[in-house]
Amino acid sequence: MGLLGLIVVSGELAGLGVFVSYAVVRGVRVSSTPGFIDELLRGEEERVRGVIGDVGRLTENPIVQAYRRFMWRLGIDPTKVRPSSEALARRVLHGGSVPRVNSVVDIGNLVSLKTLVPIGLYDLDAISPPLRLKLSEGYEEFAPIGSQGVERLRKGLPVIVDSRGLVIHVYPHRDSRVSMITDRTRNVLVVSCGAPGVPRSLVREAVELVIRLVKDINPLVEATDVEVTSYEG
Repeated sequence: MGLLGLIVVSGELAGLGVFVSYAVVRGVRVSSTPGFIDELLRGEEERVRGVIGDVGRLTENPIVQAYRRFMWRLGIDPTKVRPSSEALARRVLHGGSVPRVNSVVDIGNLVSLKTLVPIGLYDLDAISPPLRLKLSEGYEEFAPIGSQGVERLRKGLPVIVDSRGLVIHVYPHRDSRVSMITDRTRNVLVVSCGAPGVPRSLVREAVELVIRLVKDINPLVEATDVEVTSYEG
């Protein structure tokens, strides 16, 4: 089964080469970090430290560079506002570890660290599809995870909004606490962020890997086919 058209990209962003892959996983049971997911995260952290080695080499990675070029093109300084995947890798390279949040969020972070593709995970029951990836108008409010406040977004930021105008994501680095995954979440929208220069196959594989790992801990879940965004026009 599929959900083609669940997320639509505006013409202005489609013209810049923006795309996402996504799927829905139903019947999830969110728990604390399972032991084998913690072990996989530890292994991935060690791989990043061993293979990438330092932040200088990270910034030379072609995937990281592709997201940075996209952000510069929109007037967003990626040396101050990091794509979420790069931020995770930097944390690890500076000697930290990926925060353990819950079983589903940890899987998203694991896949993001592994692929360097930003991953968004959203409680499908907290949002109102269809969703639109567009540039902000400058009046939208956003409640980011990690903050108790609400921000008013400036004009020209790439955002994912639902049919009510709720901003669930500032692309490709911040998610809303309104739609975040909690222990009450049962149905999850998985989104991986694409940009010019990032292989579509990699962005799709990121969603597939999230689904595979979620099924490892919740064998009875049902997942849709992985879709790529439709475009307006």
